[in-house]
Amino acid sequence: MQKEFEMVAKTMYGLEDVLAKEIENLGGKEVKKLTRAVSFLGDMKTLYRVNYACRTALCVLRPIMNFTANNEKELYDNIYRFAWEKLFNPDGTLLIDSSVSSNIFRHSLYVAQKTKDAICDRFRKMFLRRPSVDKIDPDIRIDIHIGENKVVVSLNSSGDSLFKRGYRKSTGQAPLNEVTAAGLIQLSGWQKDCSFYDPMCGSGTIAIEAAMFANNIPAGYYRKNYAFKKWADFNSVEWKLIKDEEDRKITEFEHQIWASDIAGEAVDMAAENINYAHLQHDIHLFREAMEEGNKPEGRCIVITNPPYGERLAVEDIVSLYQRMGDTFKEKYTDCEAYVLSSDIFALKKIGLRPSKKIQIYNGKLECRLFKFEMYSGSRKAKYQNNDIEEEL
Repeated sequence: MQKEFEMVAKTMYGLEDVLAKEIENLGGKEVKKLTRAVSFLGDMKTLYRVNYACRTALCVLRPIMNFTANNEKELYDNIYRFAWEKLFNPDGTLLIDSSVSSNIFRHSLYVAQKTKDAICDRFRKMFLRRPSVDKIDPDIRIDIHIGENKVVVSLNSSGDSLFKRGYRKSTGQAPLNEVTAAGLIQLSGWQKDCSFYDPMCGSGTIAIEAAMFANNIPAGYYRKNYAFKKWADFNSVEWKLIKDEEDRKITEFEHQIWASDIAGEAVDMAAENINYAHLQHDIHLFREAMEEGNKPEGRCIVITNPPYGERLAVEDIVSLYQRMGDTFKEKYTDCEAYVLSSDIFALKKIGLRPSKKIQIYNGKLECRLFKFEMYSGSRKAKYQNNDIEEEL
């Protein structure tokens, strides 16, 4: 039986609950929510499975050292004493990612430099040669986090962030992070029991993540590289078994997924990404202004990430959000719509009262995800908002 160990999966702020549920469903034990992360126990099979199948994790870390350091010498000495030669050889390459929240250590780049120096000095003393830094494809990727004087050193099992799924070939001016897109879908509670529509699809990320979720396509299905493949204890047979198990869960979606955008350039980029992912038969893509078209027949879930004030003039943003709200009221009866935006002023102009508001980050932008429910008859008025300024 494989030995279990602690792991930490990082995510975006606001997606901790979603990630914790995913980790539990993928076999993680003793799952605990942290800030922008989830800790859990598991074995190497769990590590492989979470990397391959988890939709809302940015990376999976395996902690290997915990200590306190009150100055740079204590940091250096503790790093130096660790048996790094058991993990990789002196001719190998490394990359160090660091983050600090400390009054003692104020600069993450300096912490990364001291960590590198300690590792390389140990190798030089033992073997008369030292590893080099490789920022593209290192043999080992080390993550060091310092909170005040508490230091945690981990191995990054993922390598490049897991939001880099491998299907995106074209991006727009402000592409939505794939992990964030997947998180929006999970936050909506969509049960794959109705159609899905993103009427401002940009490069198509939300629609592609929806199609992958609807068809049970693993998050890492299009991705080739993971850092754990270069670990000394990597088991290629077990890795293939995990992939095969997850791939056998792929199924067919019975409803429709639509994606559209008013910009021809955006539609072209979305088409390239959708075709590369071989999802052109699952996603109905077209060019159209939201207010000019229709939604899929019947009940549907709408999730969209419209332009923010950073990309359009204020008057254009106000008009866009007003038209979006009018379209929801006129054409989206008995549907739920989720709108993600960092522009709180513009969100007020939608003219509907949100039934749910969730704080979430899109990259470094603090955003709100608003849920709007459109009802026919007397219930419709419940969500029309004459006092929405006070609600926000």
